[in-house]
Amino acid sequence: MRVADVIHGLTGQYPPHGGQEPITAAVIDSRRATPGSLFIALPGEHHDGHDFVADAFARGARLALVHREVPDCPTLDLRGGFDPAAWDAFQLPGCLRVEDTLRGLQTLARNWRRRLPDLRVVGITGSVGKTSTKELVAQVLAQRYRVLKNPGNYNNEIGLPLTLLHARPEHQWAVLEMGFYVPGDIALLCDIAQPHIGVVTNVGMVHAERAGSQEAIAQGKAELVEALPPQGAAVLNYDDPWVRGMAGCTAARVFFYGLSPEADLWASQVEGLGLDGIRFVFHYRGEAVPVHLPLLGRHAVQLALRAAAVGLLAGLDWPDLLRGLRADQAQLRVMTVSTPQGALVIDDTYNAAPQSMLAALNLLADIQGRRKIAILGDMLELGPYAEAGHEMVGARAAEVVDYLLTFGPLARRMAQAARRAGLPAARVAAFDADQVDALVAHARRLLGPDDVVLVKGSRGMRMERIVAALEASP
Repeated sequence: MRVADVIHGLTGQYPPHGGQEPITAAVIDSRRATPGSLFIALPGEHHDGHDFVADAFARGARLALVHREVPDCPTLDLRGGFDPAAWDAFQLPGCLRVEDTLRGLQTLARNWRRRLPDLRVVGITGSVGKTSTKELVAQVLAQRYRVLKNPGNYNNEIGLPLTLLHARPEHQWAVLEMGFYVPGDIALLCDIAQPHIGVVTNVGMVHAERAGSQEAIAQGKAELVEALPPQGAAVLNYDDPWVRGMAGCTAARVFFYGLSPEADLWASQVEGLGLDGIRFVFHYRGEAVPVHLPLLGRHAVQLALRAAAVGLLAGLDWPDLLRGLRADQAQLRVMTVSTPQGALVIDDTYNAAPQSMLAALNLLADIQGRRKIAILGDMLELGPYAEAGHEMVGARAAEVVDYLLTFGPLARRMAQAARRAGLPAARVAAFDADQVDALVAHARRLLGPDDVVLVKGSRGMRMERIVAALEASP
């Protein structure tokens, strides 16, 4: 991308001359500005990017996208379209003024993506497993193709267009996670990204607080398959009735995956091997392919199915697919650390919803250890499903663990449900959100050699503090 491409992407017109300077990156944090980058000044909850334009320029940024005046900054006003006379007087580094920087970012990304017609895009959405699926799909496709993917969880109306601005002509595939909060979110992201393949993982309770109901969540996720072109493909979870029903929402080919022989790609004989991964058999078009993968937990078979489905649709053969699924970086999110007492801690603190909590407890059940201990925090944003979701997790915990420690006001319902399900009251302890030190002290008294501890909760609970404290010497 050049300066002239930015002008064209925002106005539809190229400067009559000049503008050949390269744009090396697009950033929204001035501290990440590098020589030649484009800085987008977004207003935030605590800071306004317009206050950091000078800092971005000091770090080498070539352009800044703004929607208000920035003192002492050469500015090309694009609000009324491109003015060749104003361009003649414009100097770099300088500001490009638009009506709204967020809409400007999205417009620029939308037009840049359309200038890359050979780029194939995979959109991924769902209540649980989006980021892990994105990572694994990208890893599989990378066995044969040049792949772009969202960094981290850049999956919203800011992160996805930022990702697309880094697409280059040599990229053959882009794998883009698409987040959902309210209806219309995914439709906007699809309008920008123009996906060819859409993957839907599941429809759960997370974000029900904003969306209102599980039905509304399903409708929001379905925006992805509705946006697919007739020559595209919708990769749908046959095991989830909400997702299976989306087959009627798309003009694209439907490709089902799951644990049922009714699916196009399905798995059987799924066996959890604890920290040694999982073992199962892929079934596709009459072929049976046994595999052993380094993914943790029986639930990870769904990750493997999604990644393999996309790989098959992209033309990969089984050797390429399995090499991607087995790559060293395939193990996602979950980490393990040891405590001074000799216990093993499963750090699954990235986020939590009922489905992922149950999957983590199933992994805990598969791991060999002297005793099983779960430290579980609040699951946020469940709305009307909060009570049922926490009680379901608590009941399952009672079947798996020797001790349950809960963290936060909502998680107290897990503790209550675990007691009702038969876990002795003396083995259940509930702590409030301001009692981190007390919880850690209690856990340290429990821990002994060869114990296995699961730590998991919503991102807002900052459960990583507990892992760090357990890992450290008292």
